[in-house]
Amino acid sequence: MPIEWGWGITEGNQAGQPPKRWLDDMDAAMPHLKSRFTSIWMTDHFFWGSDPTHEAWTVISYLAARYPEMTVGPIVLGQSYRNPALLAKMGATLQVLSGGRFIMGIGAGWKEDEYHAYNYEYPSARVRLEQLEDTLEILTRMWTEPGKVTYQGKHYRITEAYCEPKPDPVPPILVGGGGDTTIKLAAKYAQFWNLSDAPIERYTERVNVLKQHCERIGRDPATIRLSWYGRIAVGRDESEAERRGFGKWTRENAFVGTPSQIVEQMSAFVAVGCDHFIVQPLGLPDPYVIGALMNEIVPNVKA
Repeated sequence: MPIEWGWGITEGNQAGQPPKRWLDDMDAAMPHLKSRFTSIWMTDHFFWGSDPTHEAWTVISYLAARYPEMTVGPIVLGQSYRNPALLAKMGATLQVLSGGRFIMGIGAGWKEDEYHAYNYEYPSARVRLEQLEDTLEILTRMWTEPGKVTYQGKHYRITEAYCEPKPDPVPPILVGGGGDTTIKLAAKYAQFWNLSDAPIERYTERVNVLKQHCERIGRDPATIRLSWYGRIAVGRDESEAERRGFGKWTRENAFVGTPSQIVEQMSAFVAVGCDHFIVQPLGLPDPYVIGALMNEIVPNVKA
């Protein structure tokens, strides 16, 4: 399968920038990226310190209309933030209105300060994972079962819930996260599995865990697409690339270096089965970053 590329956008402006700068930067980069990128994604967070932050579902709905050539998705939704049955209805609606260009990315949620700030309960990791399984079951049933749907889970239930029109095609589900239980849920429910900000050693080990879970339930692991989400910090030399990473994004959690070095780093992921890179190139819409990405990196990372 050929490598596919998704563009991971930032949650909002840097502090001090005018609000429209965020959208202007996307519009400036999109004409250059859309020839090779097929999707656009946004993380689901309410704040990062004091930086301005947009709400993910509103943004991806807007982007589906603004960029009709692109598939859209969250990378990934925190399941606790939206009622599962309502989320199923939201996903079905966006899939219908976008003409089938929506991927449901979802995970268990982890950013504790957001839960407390917005008055969500923050249960244990075990409970959040049980809630995620209930949510995945509700999404799947409401999108595929005819008529009204009833389901009683450990934490969520629906009673004669109606989801019409049904999404056609049914949105692919991307489960994000690297824990054993999360990966087990991906093996059971998902068409994509994603691990973010991971070096090749951890990614490889987690891919093997996914394969083991697939084998236990009799699923062909080749039916799950493997994706990686994170940053690219590219420079004319290593020092420029490292400066672009601000010391926060290194080769332990991102692709950092010259174009040829980044191609080598990404090719290692391809070798273990990754065929979907969702990347946030640092420095957009800088012409050098766009040129390095589109002319040197993307064409040379091949299946």
